[in-house]
Amino acid sequence: MSSPDILPEMLVADLVAAYPFAVTLLAKHNLHCIICGEPVWGTLAELARDKHFTQQQLDELIDVLRIEAAS
Repeated sequence: MSSPDILPEMLVADLVAAYPFAVTLLAKHNLHCIICGEPVWGTLAELARDKHFTQQQLDELIDVLRIEAAS
């Protein structure tokens, strides 16, 4: 099975719509992507950058998201 197309430039709203599990997974990493019932606007990279993630941490998070999405 190929790896899902989850990229840093993916909009958070699109990520959540395509992969609802991402809400919980992101929250476990202190990346809250739902505020007042609405998805956060912007990209996954912007959300991570706002929480001071390093590039390595973002890459690792994307790997985890891809693994979960593929299973």
